[in-house]
Amino acid sequence: MSDQDEEITLPDLASAEPLGNDVANTTEDDNQERVRMAHDLEAVFDVPVNVSAVLGKTHMEVSELLKLGRGTIVELDRKVGEAIDIYVNERLVARGEVVVVDERLGVTMTEIIKGGVS
Repeated sequence: MSDQDEEITLPDLASAEPLGNDVANTTEDDNQERVRMAHDLEAVFDVPVNVSAVLGKTHMEVSELLKLGRGTIVELDRKVGEAIDIYVNERLVARGEVVVVDERLGVTMTEIIKGGVS
């Protein structure tokens, strides 16, 4: 990581308290600012982005690749439980964990990478 890159650890949202009175305590100015910011971003809401969650990587020769078949195990450079990399448009933006949601795989972000690394 370069000097410009900074990792930010996110709180565990699963154990977080509900917002409750915090929402009621927001001022009208705060609400207007949020609406203005959302309005300013409307131009990019429909811009498609590619999101990739990388479980791990490996290197192999084409001859090895051609020998792969159903059930073949490919060893990756990560250990079980190690954070995965989350890329947006081929730029590293976060790290996270694999989760299961309604029998489907998903990703939860645990760290935001400020200043993303390509």
